[in-house]
Amino acid sequence: MIAWVFQLARWSAVLGGVLLAAVMIMIVASVSGRALVPIGLGPVPGDFELVEVGTAVAVFLFLPWCYLRGGHASVDLVYERFPPRLKWFVTTLADLLMLALWITLTERLYEGMLEKREYFETTFILMMPMWWGYAVCLVGGVVGCLAYLAKTLIQFRLAEWPAGWTVESTGGH
Repeated sequence: MIAWVFQLARWSAVLGGVLLAAVMIMIVASVSGRALVPIGLGPVPGDFELVEVGTAVAVFLFLPWCYLRGGHASVDLVYERFPPRLKWFVTTLADLLMLALWITLTERLYEGMLEKREYFETTFILMMPMWWGYAVCLVGGVVGCLAYLAKTLIQFRLAEWPAGWTVESTGGH
């Protein structure tokens, strides 16, 4: 199951990258269209709405893989001098706190999605239902919860790193 979570997080990040590339292409098209108004072109309608939703979704899709790869910012000035047991304790405590945060965040996303859907809230220009963005962010939230749970199980030696995965590849913590 752990290997499956790692693969899911990886594909989630790939999907986030594709989405971010699409947002960038749309931005270029919109800016180019604004510059070419004299010849009959124009900006992409609702471009800022698409950037807002696309960026939020991409971030939620990237974060689980970033975490599993040890890509989050950390301050190692003092941490590197800790004995191994204290390092384990600090890392595990931080992971447990982040797991609690991700569970809370995912639950709030779910509640927000239901509320936006119930009140038929839409974006101003495109009239796109707001709950769509929440729903896709919720996918990233669930993957994030699974990633933190998987790493926590590994920390407590209730599971093992996937085959071919080294602890060193995660930045050591």
